[in-house]
Amino acid sequence: MRPTYSGSHTVTVTPFTPGGAEIDYEAWEGFLDWQVSCGVPGVIILGTTGEFLTVSDAERTAFVKHTVDYVNGRMVVWVGTMNAYTPNAVRYSREAEDLGADGLMIIPPYYYTPTEDEIFEYYRAICEAQDLQIMLYNNPFTSNVDMSAKLVGHLAKSFEQIRYIKEASQRIERIHDILVESDGHMIPWAGQRILESYKMGAKGYVNPYGNYIPRASVKFVEWAEQERWDDVWAVQSVITKFDAIITDGHPLYGHQCYSKALAAAAGHPLGDVRAPITTFESLGAEGRDRVARMVPLMQELDAIVDEIEARAVAAE
Repeated sequence: MRPTYSGSHTVTVTPFTPGGAEIDYEAWEGFLDWQVSCGVPGVIILGTTGEFLTVSDAERTAFVKHTVDYVNGRMVVWVGTMNAYTPNAVRYSREAEDLGADGLMIIPPYYYTPTEDEIFEYYRAICEAQDLQIMLYNNPFTSNVDMSAKLVGHLAKSFEQIRYIKEASQRIERIHDILVESDGHMIPWAGQRILESYKMGAKGYVNPYGNYIPRASVKFVEWAEQERWDDVWAVQSVITKFDAIITDGHPLYGHQCYSKALAAAAGHPLGDVRAPITTFESLGAEGRDRVARMVPLMQELDAIVDEIEARAVAAE
């Protein structure tokens, strides 16, 4: 019987040495230990946040193997295995299974704007090649296609491996539609707006904030599972401030360099991003100023979590 996953799973950055020449495994091990110590139930590597398009095949193989071996069962390890060329996506997926990963996260073929039939055949090929559980990733902003709830339901009912979806279309009602269309076979995960997503039926969260606030991330998702909405909002209302600071005048996918800079501020430097993404170093004083505005938010979240947990203990 397949395990069922839930909670806040950090969709991670990929650590690079100065200049981005290599993957920094020493820094990565410290980061993974930090995630474990904060109670993070899983990590998702080589997603959009992890700059998967900038990683070579040889780096991919080594990075997946090192991560799985180092985690050694302490957390779930998901691997992003998407590719616009179906045989490559199949190869990456089979390799992740062979290396001991727990699951796959796969966006539809990007750039080509595939039809629903083409998307179905893409996932069919991957499912026929390996047996790991698959998390679909619906992000029309990056894949140029919005998977309908009907298609998602059809995929979930057709292939045993397809059991999860990161729903990042900004349409929260889609979570309910997916549950209906899949006859309950699909387990939706939030891509954003935790409180609203969990109220609609989400059971997990693909969490980029876990790169720098893992403890608060774990806690507010636990509280969402317990329907402690006031506590969830206390954290979510602060997290939205990170988005406002990062996205003000910055590219849509400029968050990677800030995720790394904030991880460094939390004591876990992971290098900078690779081209063509805007590096944190190139932002100069502007980037440093934004991080300086966000560090107090990280401290505020720690204080909020401490207060909520103390209040819960006192009420026992």
